[in-house]
Amino acid sequence: MALLETGKHPQGSVLGSVNPDIASERQTPSFSVEELTTLLDGGVEQTRIRRAVVEAIESDPVFSRENQYFQSQNERYEEAVRKGIHLQKKIREMGWTEDGPEHKYINRALAGDVAFLLQHVFMRSISVLGSDKQIAKWIPLARQYRLIGSYAQTELGHGTYLQGLETTAVFDTATQEFILNTPKISAMKWWPGDMGRSATHTVAFAQLYIHGKCYGVHPFIVQLRSLQDHSLCPGITAGDIGPKMSFEHADNGYLLLQNVRVPRENMLNKFCEVQPDGTYERRGSQKINYFTMTAVRISIISVEVVEPLMKACTIAIRYSVVRRQSKLKPGEQEAKILDYQTQQEKLLPQLAAAFAFHFINDYLQELFNKGYREMQKKNFDMLPELHAFSSGFKALVTQHCTSGVEICLRACGGHGYSLLSGLPSLYTKILASCIYEGENTILLLQTARFLIKCFMKASTGQSVPPSVTYLAAVKPGKCPAKNKLDFLRPDIYIEAYRHTAARLVSSTATKLQDLIQSGIKKHDAWNWCTVQLAQAAKAHCHYLTVKNFAETVERLETRAGIQKIMKHLCDLFALHGIFSNAGVFLHDGYISGAQMDMVTASYLDLLAVIRKDAVPLVDAFDFTDKSLNSALGRYDGQVYQRLYEWAQKSPTNKMSLAYERYLKPLLHNTLSKL
Repeated sequence: MALLETGKHPQGSVLGSVNPDIASERQTPSFSVEELTTLLDGGVEQTRIRRAVVEAIESDPVFSRENQYFQSQNERYEEAVRKGIHLQKKIREMGWTEDGPEHKYINRALAGDVAFLLQHVFMRSISVLGSDKQIAKWIPLARQYRLIGSYAQTELGHGTYLQGLETTAVFDTATQEFILNTPKISAMKWWPGDMGRSATHTVAFAQLYIHGKCYGVHPFIVQLRSLQDHSLCPGITAGDIGPKMSFEHADNGYLLLQNVRVPRENMLNKFCEVQPDGTYERRGSQKINYFTMTAVRISIISVEVVEPLMKACTIAIRYSVVRRQSKLKPGEQEAKILDYQTQQEKLLPQLAAAFAFHFINDYLQELFNKGYREMQKKNFDMLPELHAFSSGFKALVTQHCTSGVEICLRACGGHGYSLLSGLPSLYTKILASCIYEGENTILLLQTARFLIKCFMKASTGQSVPPSVTYLAAVKPGKCPAKNKLDFLRPDIYIEAYRHTAARLVSSTATKLQDLIQSGIKKHDAWNWCTVQLAQAAKAHCHYLTVKNFAETVERLETRAGIQKIMKHLCDLFALHGIFSNAGVFLHDGYISGAQMDMVTASYLDLLAVIRKDAVPLVDAFDFTDKSLNSALGRYDGQVYQRLYEWAQKSPTNKMSLAYERYLKPLLHNTLSKL
């Protein structure tokens, strides 16, 4: 590829001159970058549509993020509302529909501060939990933005533990209404997005009481603000919860309910209903209320977790080929920092993980769609597995990706600490994903509970879901690898992961049973095993991620070099997991010390192989410069020029009141003494 001097790259970087250090990285890729992009998108047509959406959004000045790093919280919020309203106009102008192929690419194209993101969750809640009549009433209103929705589940005192929610909804047979209350401070809704200043309605979760009997947590549509003047409705106290580590544009809110009455038909009743006389009728699974959360957990993995890791890898790897520091060989120029093995060992495993988690997300989406189709037929058999999967993978992927983004930031040294690098905002935003929609430790324990149940069933010959059939064959063994090349065989490392996951589930289940049989109460025994239970759940999800990556690579066509480079990345992801968690693989002797040396050798060999394709691999993610919003990650590699240009835009470079108020008196007083 010839060195570009001028012109416009398809990714949107207007090029003056391309840094030769980054241009040289693109000259001889071992694979077709464009074909890898289409693989990640799911086909040529999907790539075309995505690029068209990105171009339509980024060419519109209203969606510019040029000054984002210099704005206050209020300015960020106002900009987000402006963009949210303009987005609806844009969608109508472009003829995009909610069910159309363009819709899933809009958030990627926006890449930042837009209000009303909870509108989709509000609508999904009604679509999944509401009756046909409720869907017909509320969805058109929400779709046309005649109301602005939120989703009020989390409380000051409770988050992941749904059964512990304290908001109450008491049915009044005389008026055919539910009376919602916040009985104490810990029951106040806290954190719902768009609730602080924007939302007019919310789906609020509350404990249902009929004639004094509690029927558990149910969802209710509650109006918060007047549609005439946006004033709070009677009995509603709501506002913004204040500054946060990130999401400055989002008005996360609080909600206090005092004798707020909603009509009987406002309880979402697809799966349960309260009759006029107070009779409670349930249809389907009691756990259906978990389904919306399950859907949200799966949906956030791609856009809010894997994509930020891809962006961080793009920024850090591009920067690492234009940043030169110290000399590898005497007499030569300073080396690119990506030529140092330690830098490769920081960044390339994160790159491999980004691909691994992209493919596991595809797997989860397929599983979710299958489960949703079954639930539409009132078949809830897949719900336990789906809930366990969404919980475990949300925890595993957010934890790995958050760690990966931080590694990328630190790998960029001092410049990575600048907001202008784009990395701090990626990190503070992705960090929240470890907490919202379920705290990760709690989610791992939910997955562990499912695994223990399946292990017990499998041990007695009962059928279990396909994803856990391996638990029926827990047996001792030794890794058959004879040399380092054997550890580049997927069957070798997949079996190592399978063995380790099965051992951890089995040993923890045995410990749990032993404690119970010794007279320890079940809940105490469970608590005493939770560290190992969480470890087992992680191992299970890690095993399935490696297995899915290898199976995905196996299905790829061999042309254009795609399968070969994906095989290298799959090997790297798998061996990095063994190298980084050596103790669990060495624990029972399945892998020996000598074999761990082989793992290390193959792992380090792969770094040098993948290093050659590092820049083309991140180019295949196809992020535009506007999307990255990073001085370090520009396609043209002109890092130092961008940092200086952007720094000059900072409002802090204008004369400050501090000079007149403080510095001038100080300096003049000192001057008079001189």
